[in-house]
Amino acid sequence: MTFIIGCGYVGRRVAAALHLRGEPVTGIVRTADSAKAVAALGVAWLRLDLEHDAFDVLPCAGERVFHFAPPPGPGDEDPTMARLLEAFDRTGHPRRLVYISTTGVYGDCEGAWVDESWPARPVAERALRRWHAEQQLRRWSRDSGAELVILRVAGIYACDRLPLARIRDAHPVVSMDEAPWSNRIHVDDLAKVCLTAMDRAPAGALYNVCDGSPSTMTDYFCRVADAAGLPRPPQIPLADAPGRVSAGMLSYLRESRRLSNRRMCDELGIQLRFPTLADGLDDCFPAKG
Repeated sequence: MTFIIGCGYVGRRVAAALHLRGEPVTGIVRTADSAKAVAALGVAWLRLDLEHDAFDVLPCAGERVFHFAPPPGPGDEDPTMARLLEAFDRTGHPRRLVYISTTGVYGDCEGAWVDESWPARPVAERALRRWHAEQQLRRWSRDSGAELVILRVAGIYACDRLPLARIRDAHPVVSMDEAPWSNRIHVDDLAKVCLTAMDRAPAGALYNVCDGSPSTMTDYFCRVADAAGLPRPPQIPLADAPGRVSAGMLSYLRESRRLSNRRMCDELGIQLRFPTLADGLDDCFPAKG
């Protein structure tokens, strides 16, 4: 049995692939709507509030677990991970756990190329929470002997996950020459990496999950606008961004890095369906004859 803790946007794709392979899978969800979405795939589900409900109902002993649920905020720690690992101590440990973390744990790298040997220096609270979860999981794996694989995932996009509303509303972006580097992965490629990591990644492995073709954040918004036939968003100086962009967007603008996916491709034998943003956008907006 495979359990998917946080069977949402990414988890449902992984669950559908496992179901298609004929493998038993149960999605752990929080809401009734999520339960319906998982059930529509023909996949079993269990409704559980990770912040409040007891984890002892999860029969994970000796099984495979994907952990996709984001840590609750605010703060810089992940208390739900501690509760989950304590439950494993009582009820039995999974034999393997694949955890989705964030490339934000690297912090601001000033545009440098970053591989998995780069030190973690998280600053944003969302990245600090993931880093706290990573550290807890490493201690758990060491003490329990269970296998752990960590995936540090870049920004996720897909045809149904593009900033079209933001572009239509003409929210500003930072001028092209001041925009930080950012990184992406198409959700279908991410699901493929998750499955492959569970199937054959070495125990203790860590991977950057991205398409290996970084661009600036402003370039991303402009290319999406072009592909969708929308006006490009207005550009403003970086110094004017505070007060004109959201706090969340501002935190992204304070970090710049270019991510290498060489280890992911070489060790896991991954061939991406969408190795560039252009490939992904061509799929979303096919040329009309």
